[in-house]
Amino acid sequence: MIKGKKIVLGITGSIAAYKAAVLARALIKKGAEVQIVITPAGKEFITPLTLSTITSKPVISEFFARRDGTWHSHVDLGLWADAMVIAPATASTIGKMANGIADNMLITTYLSMKAPVFVAPAMDLDMYAHPSTQKNLDTLKSYGNVIIEPAEGELASHLVGKGRMEEPEKIVEVLENFFTEGMDLKGKKIMITAGPTYEKIDPVRFIGNYSSGKMGYALAECCAERGAEVILVSGPVSITEKHPNIRKISVESAEEMYQAAVREFTGSDAAILCAAVADFTPESQSEQKIKREKEDLVLRLKPTHDIAAALGKLKKENQIMVGFALETNDEVEHAKDKLERKNLDFIVLNSLNDKGAGFRHDTNKITIIDKNSVTEFPLKDKKEVAADIINHLAEIL
Repeated sequence: MIKGKKIVLGITGSIAAYKAAVLARALIKKGAEVQIVITPAGKEFITPLTLSTITSKPVISEFFARRDGTWHSHVDLGLWADAMVIAPATASTIGKMANGIADNMLITTYLSMKAPVFVAPAMDLDMYAHPSTQKNLDTLKSYGNVIIEPAEGELASHLVGKGRMEEPEKIVEVLENFFTEGMDLKGKKIMITAGPTYEKIDPVRFIGNYSSGKMGYALAECCAERGAEVILVSGPVSITEKHPNIRKISVESAEEMYQAAVREFTGSDAAILCAAVADFTPESQSEQKIKREKEDLVLRLKPTHDIAAALGKLKKENQIMVGFALETNDEVEHAKDKLERKNLDFIVLNSLNDKGAGFRHDTNKITIIDKNSVTEFPLKDKKEVAADIINHLAEIL
């Protein structure tokens, strides 16, 4: 799917610049046309001669080619490209991109770019983890840029950690997936529930769970990036949605989530029920803070609405429902049973027995189960897990 695509490859001043030559060659072998824009610092790490030999195009670095009025148009590059990839992207360049500091040809090209932009950070682990870098990356994400997360390993400083630019073949894979999947959910309306619910005991206490909402929000971003209109029904979490195609409905209790989910499901093409909804809620809530007493405190709990079961009964023939199952034993059997009982089209199984999966992790390990198959996936970043789930949903839709 890269064949015939026009790609601007931005290179900055990082030791990882040598990988850009491999990336350029890989893209060209796939049939892409590659135009390289390099910062002055980037030329200290890899020569324009090497790069122009690979691409068969002059490498652009300065605004002006000669002193005769010839200049390079960043506007034309922004209109020409099908995608822009900045690899490696240093902390300095990321900061300039986030704040619009257009002091070199690469940044002006970025600011003029009409096509999607992919950013592959490369820096030492402490620089990458620094709050300013993370804030700048979040800003780029809010602009709609795709961040290709760096890998972990030995760095130029000989320290070991996260900061290595992702390998060229992985970057090519990201681009292939983008051009293949593109906007395959455009015109679809998808409701997603995410996060925990809080069931009040009194004004200061509640029954809750450890759900962070990361998986549900990753699913929402993935659907939105692929063109879907997303309704995100979210319990209390500390993360925020970024894509403009996402409309968030904030709820707190299981009852509020139930009401919102039933209301929004009616006009949706699909529902992904990722929230960790409380199964029980207190029969009564104290209007005042409950004081410590000598006697035991006994709470009577009543069942909450089963959102999946309720939507399963409402589901029309052209609607798709995806459920989640978090199990600790006999996982596949319990998930298959839930698939049938709740009238789901497929279910995503998590096991708390898998290290790095479940609540409060940035990674997850899932098994997708439908009526005809059981597909296991390795431990992955939750963004990659979201892509696997949405790929399965897109096939059905």
